[in-house]
Amino acid sequence: MAALDTNVLVRFLIQDDVRQGFQARQLVDAALTRGETLFIPITVLLELEWVLRSNFEFPKDQIIVAISSLLSAKELVFESEATAEVALELFRQSKADFADCIHIALAHAAGHGPLWTFDKAASRVQGASLIK
Repeated sequence: MAALDTNVLVRFLIQDDVRQGFQARQLVDAALTRGETLFIPITVLLELEWVLRSNFEFPKDQIIVAISSLLSAKELVFESEATAEVALELFRQSKADFADCIHIALAHAAGHGPLWTFDKAASRVQGASLIK
């Protein structure tokens, strides 16, 4: 199974570069036609949120919709997919950054918790605790 980098997912979603957007769409469509899946590392998902937020100024609700649609795509398989889904839900329900939600969800999935933090917003997420 081949894997995708963040820039391919960005082109696939945003279509801001006509040539690369077309190539990204072709790659995903070809995998789907062959009955194959494409792998997305958790770090790519983390970087994707950052790019959508910082480079394209997506608001939180649009980021949630974009990531949710990718997570439900049958042609994509995510590293720690269940954990990514938990992180997305934590992100939806809190004021914490997506990165913090991923850290919390990964620590919990590994059986380690709480995630100790100095970040007040992150500490309000279930599974994290504030160092006072």
